[in-house]
Amino acid sequence: MNDAFKALADPTRRKILQLLKEKSMSAGDVAEHFQISKPSISHHLNLLKQAGLVLDERQGQSIIYTLHTTVVADVIGWMFSIVHSDAPVKKHSNDIKDTEESE
Repeated sequence: MNDAFKALADPTRRKILQLLKEKSMSAGDVAEHFQISKPSISHHLNLLKQAGLVLDERQGQSIIYTLHTTVVADVIGWMFSIVHSDAPVKKHSNDIKDTEESE
């Protein structure tokens, strides 16, 4: 799961995932939505693939990338489990300071 979080840390990769949510695409189709080089897009897609967030399938001369919804759902589920745990949660670092000062 660490690879998934590393992959999600980059805004370009997050936008790629949003595009793939709509439909499966080739690297060239994805690249049309960005003003960066095609090799950079391929690098981002490879990192997303290594993290398990996208799947690829060769179709003739092209490789088609698809959002791997199972892994994305696992990551989201893990995040929600933290937010909705029974443990008390401080919402802001200022909450800690305010509590310490009032004691």
